[in-house]
Order: sequence, then C-alpha cells, then structure tokens
Amino acid sequence: MLGSSHDADDALQDALLRAWRGLARFEGRGSLRSWLYTVATRTCLDLADSRGKRALPVDLGPSSERAVLDAAPLTEVAWLGPYPDQGLADGRAVPEARYEQRESVELAFVAALQHLPGNQRAALLLFDVLGFSAAEIASMMGTSATSVNSALARARRLVTEKIPSMSQQQALRKIGDTKVQRLVAAFAAALEHGDIGALVPLLTEDVTWSMPPLATWYQGLAAVTDFAVQVPMTRCPSWRSLRTSANGQPAVAFYIGGDATGSHAAWSITVFAFRDARICQIVSFLGPDHFPAFALPASLP
Repeated sequence: MLGSSHDADDALQDALLRAWRGLARFEGRGSLRSWLYTVATRTCLDLADSRGKRALPVDLGPSSERAVLDAAPLTEVAWLGPYPDQGLADGRAVPEARYEQRESVELAFVAALQHLPGNQRAALLLFDVLGFSAAEIASMMGTSATSVNSALARARRLVTEKIPSMSQQQALRKIGDTKVQRLVAAFAAALEHGDIGALVPLLTEDVTWSMPPLATWYQGLAAVTDFAVQVPMTRCPSWRSLRTSANGQPAVAFYIGGDATGSHAAWSITVFAFRDARICQIVSFLGPDHFPAFALPASLP
C-alpha cells in the first residue's frame, strides 16, 4: 500500500501503538482481525496522504535513447522501493482473495497501486488481496458498500491498464525455476565480466532498465545496450553479486569495488521481470540503505 519498506515499518509501529491505545474500545461486534486491519488501513492512509505517492522513473518522463553519463539522483521524488519477500508464503492469504500473495507484491502491481487515490488503493487491497467483503470494508472505511464497489471498479480498471496480462508468477512458472536461475546468473556474470555479447541475448527487444533515484531510464535493446556498455561495463571498475528476491521476483544484490581484489560496497538491489524466457524489465534500486531489509551485508571482501 505504501510502496516503501521504511514507510511500512513506520506504519506498523504507529498501527500497533494505535491498536494498543484503542483496545479498550474494541467492543467485539466484529472480528479482531477486521478491527486490526481497520487500524492498519487508516494508519496507512494517513501516512500516504502526508508523504505522497511513490514513483518509478517511467512515471516521470520519456526514456533516453543514449546513455546519460552525468545523471544525478532526484531527491525531491518519493521513490518506490523494493520489497524484501523472504518468508512470504505461496498461495492466497484467504480463499476469497483474487490475487496470490506473491502477485500482490509484484513490482508492476505495487507501482500501479501508487496511481490510485488512497480509498481506491485500500479497497482494492482489502477486497482482492485480503479477501474482506464489501460490507466489511465499508465498515472499516466509514462508508457504504455501494461506495466500496464503485471504488473497486475504478481501481481495477486503472490497475488492469497498467499491469501486464500475465503476472510474473505465471511467467516464472512457465519458464521454470532452473532456467530462471540460469538467466539471472548469466546476467550477473555478464555484468561482472563486462561481456555485452553475453548480456544482449538475455534481453527482450523492448527491455527497460531504470535506476531510482535516477530519473533517467532506457527502453529498447539499442538504448539498454548503449547504457550497459557506457556505464556499468566501462565506468564501474569491478562488480560482485549475491542472489536474492524482491517483490516476489528474482533479484540480485550488486556490489561495486575499485578493483577485483579490494572490498566491494553495496550498490543496488536489481529486480528482474521476465517474458518468453528473457528479461523484459530491469529495475536497479540504488543505495546501500536498501540492503539491511534484505539481511544483506553492506560490503563484500
């Protein structure tokens, strides 16, 4: 709902405090689960109102056709962050949910949610991800079931426009885990060895690569290839990597060093999306502040 692990941590603490302070007013007319989700939802809505929606570079402007060498971080934007999904269960949270748990944290889905007003975002998550009824959601949000159904309809239309018809969970199952692991390992190896000839066959023709908090992003094999050659393979002396997962998708934690023998510092959590057994989207979340949530070291020897 918030698109940020840091905001989610803040919201969790605030929601627990609100729940503790309000526990005496819980009258037991509904389930404790519904009451707690009411507290958490209102906490998230308050936080989302105060901090604004989260964005990816593709939300801000057109892609660049050539590598931009002097790009600076855009600090005034509230950027979407990666979701550390270790321990996330497979399957649906409850039988009534329309989305699998892993589908509900996929990068495309979370990014699409950020374009929704708070009430629509909450209604969609409560109904389609958590399986609450329209009547229960109306009670939580202090509105009518008719209003909830209207918000759901509008939210579903926008989300459907912005996310691929095939979820990443479906795409990953179609490709198969073994091949996905090989593709991710090959990408990391190509970057570490500066081998553009090995990188290009892994990518779709319309591949995109973005790197928040940089606003610049690239679309298409020619632009992505130019960026890969000009920046990570030329201006970054040495790479190391660790496999991880984020947003229910394969990911790599990249580290950068001054040379192959020295220490390598945390650089990015890079999340991949796949189509037809190739990588169609690369989002590199830059910055060491993402690493603690993934229980990853700040540097590699």
